[in-house]
Amino acid sequence: MTQPIFMIGARGAGKTTVGRALAQALGYDFVDTDIYLLQTSQLSVAEIVAREGWSGFRRRETQALQNISAPNTVVATGGGVILAEENRQFMREKGQVIYLRSPASTLALRLEDAPQEDQRPTLTGKPINEEISEVLNEREALYQEAAHFVVDGTHQPSAIVEDILDALALQIAR
Repeated sequence: MTQPIFMIGARGAGKTTVGRALAQALGYDFVDTDIYLLQTSQLSVAEIVAREGWSGFRRRETQALQNISAPNTVVATGGGVILAEENRQFMREKGQVIYLRSPASTLALRLEDAPQEDQRPTLTGKPINEEISEVLNEREALYQEAAHFVVDGTHQPSAIVEDILDALALQIAR
């Protein structure tokens, strides 16, 4: 399999951490859409949102997703990439989509430990635990729709990578 692998899930799901480890296990390249946007625009997600609003950020995110999708690449997406039907369809058609699913309580704890406010502006203005619950409720069906595989994101990254490899039925020379 050489198709790109897209990591989707809410903020704090571990898409970047697990994606990097998965790419290493597969000998693939790794790209994070938020980091790509930062590098190509010289603006943080928060700065893009402040200048262009969420709609401007989402347009940039869609373009970034299409620009960085390549064979033998693991792509960590932003939590809201699934909001656009165009993105859900693109990922499903071009590669394998892995949804790292975790309960809101786990995500909130992770975000409180490493908030990255400059990279992850609030979506609702509410406390993080309320925001995560609300956002997950709104997006869960879209994550499910986009995913080829749903993986429990509450384990250690190495265990999650093993679960993904099992789900993809990839045989890696060890």
